[in-house]
Amino acid sequence: MKTERINRRKFIGVTALGASGALLNPRQLFSSNQNKNIMEKNGKIKLGVNMEYVRHEDKSFEWGVAKAAEIGFEYVEPMVHLGRELLSEAGYFHSVSMFDDPLWMKEVCDKHGIKISGLSSHTPLCKPEISVEYLKMAIRYASAMGVPVVNTDEGPKPLWTSKEMDYTLMKYTLTEAAKVAERHGVLIGLEQHQQYSTWPEGLKSIYDLVDSPAIGYNFDAGNAFIGGKADIYDWLDSVKQNLVHFHAKDISIEQSSVRGNVTGVPVGCACGEGVVDWERIIDIIKSANLEREIVLSVECGTVDQAVRSFAHLSPLI
Repeated sequence: MKTERINRRKFIGVTALGASGALLNPRQLFSSNQNKNIMEKNGKIKLGVNMEYVRHEDKSFEWGVAKAAEIGFEYVEPMVHLGRELLSEAGYFHSVSMFDDPLWMKEVCDKHGIKISGLSSHTPLCKPEISVEYLKMAIRYASAMGVPVVNTDEGPKPLWTSKEMDYTLMKYTLTEAAKVAERHGVLIGLEQHQQYSTWPEGLKSIYDLVDSPAIGYNFDAGNAFIGGKADIYDWLDSVKQNLVHFHAKDISIEQSSVRGNVTGVPVGCACGEGVVDWERIIDIIKSANLEREIVLSVECGTVDQAVRSFAHLSPLI
């Protein structure tokens, strides 16, 4: 029997169930009853934290998850990598190797009552020799845990390629990744961060490269602001229906001095202490009336900033 092809909005709505901890069978993507369950269970804004908040603590993934739970976050967004490296293996860095068992990662989170909003799997889409297998593995890794989203941006481009070549390379990468994502019921969240995506038309041009229901937006408020090419609230409003994840990154007054001269920053300041109007951001997301849950994943650089971000954002949602 021929399988029905579904559109982006229905696919995104159905796959959002993974955030609740349920594993999805790909055939469920086409079930109207399953979609009904999504509408009943989700549609809320939740708070999480990107694991980069412990990047300067010289601590392990397990330590960072326990600390997130202690602060009060409901979700974490882990970073994953290929192969092995010294700091993570020694427990001095938070990133997790995809050579490790994904169910171990889930067990760590379950132990502390934490869920996973998405995987931080940023990779240069313009460099398929790096990004294709990395993204496909991240998607399978997420699927094994019932995690609904993997996040990426276009990444730094090769020095020798033209824009036309870069778009061909990105289309190849995203096509290969999207095929795997569709099979596994996982979403790919495109983030504005590099040379082609820091204004609305640029990000949309990458989104439009591949007609796949598995591709949506991981909107980064801080990067949208620091790029200096658009009003971040109008931009968010224009993509809110295809939002799958959100990076709650605020930009300090000091950081904002480079606005328009850079394409992004690694982490921001504590939410509520920078230039972003978080009440307005949350109102825009709520106005989308999405059937799926959207996690605001705080991207800051220290544990103390995460604590202050949680205190600021919690009353707003």
